[in-house]
Amino acid sequence: MSHLFSPLKIKSIEFKNRIVVSPMCQYSSTDGFANNWHLVHLGAMATGGAALIITEATAVSPEGRISFADLGIWKDEHIKKLKEITTFIEEQGAYAGVQLAHAGRKASHQQPWNGGKQIQPNEENGWQSVAPSAVAFSRSETAPLELDKAGIDKVIADFKAAAARALQAGFKVIELHGAHGYLINEFLSPHSNKRTDEYGGSFENRSRFLLEVIDAVQEVWPAELPLFVRLSTTDWTEGAWTIEDSIALAKVLSEKGVDLVDSSTGGNVAGAQIPLKPGYQVEFAEAIKKNTNILTGAVGLITEAKQANEIIETGRADMVVMARELLRDPHFPLRAAHELGIEVKWPVQYERAKW
Repeated sequence: MSHLFSPLKIKSIEFKNRIVVSPMCQYSSTDGFANNWHLVHLGAMATGGAALIITEATAVSPEGRISFADLGIWKDEHIKKLKEITTFIEEQGAYAGVQLAHAGRKASHQQPWNGGKQIQPNEENGWQSVAPSAVAFSRSETAPLELDKAGIDKVIADFKAAAARALQAGFKVIELHGAHGYLINEFLSPHSNKRTDEYGGSFENRSRFLLEVIDAVQEVWPAELPLFVRLSTTDWTEGAWTIEDSIALAKVLSEKGVDLVDSSTGGNVAGAQIPLKPGYQVEFAEAIKKNTNILTGAVGLITEAKQANEIIETGRADMVVMARELLRDPHFPLRAAHELGIEVKWPVQYERAKW
């Protein structure tokens, strides 16, 4: 038996296996609109056999984009094309998830293949970034504008409206992006949150923004559909966010009805030393799973079928969330099933290629 290809039921949704397509930014939108690139990119992952396909970081507001070319869900006009994509994904026996995101101080940047540098507000395709505190991500960047209470309330309302649109667009899973140095992560970490009001200082105060976002989303997101949160479970920096903080937060998230913590790391401290190796972040998913009642997803240089299966088989995580290997081979799940000796359903159009 392959544990990787065992089903997993979360609330009303039963995933056919434990393979999740991680959100991967494509920087290929105009005014936030999905297009045929997204249809083919995400559709290929669905024909390839993954159980859950999560969109790239999808901005809840124009100022919440990492770059001017990010996918968005801040207006109703975005729904039509997204609905086309989610419909196709479900036709392939998979489910579509959306990662709702706000980039915070890491907003207003150039596309990576054009240098990825911060674009100033007075420059073309640039705007003023916002954050919990007026602290720049790096010395080479301009400091963001510190959010006041009205600004915080607006962002929370933007997440709520985006969640309602996600439901209309046919998504069955929402993942809130609380990782990689973006706005939610910035509030959580004392490295980037220097506030002295009710949103800063103590662990409880720094967690408040995320918990208020969750409350708002749950007002419009059906209780029977899964809700995930992606966390950077450590900043890899002394005196910043730690795995112990993540475990404590995960316990709170479980009590609030969050189903799974997608356990990533890093991205909030420029120059942090991260020890890259195969499966280097799995230990953090395992720590959360073993110390809480919440499901976890493991990420980080997971590239082989046996490696992915071992993570599930040994109880280190409940799902494997894969990125670059699926860019190299969108049909990795079909190949992995073959390598593990499991018979899975192929698209009928591809059956002639079965091993």
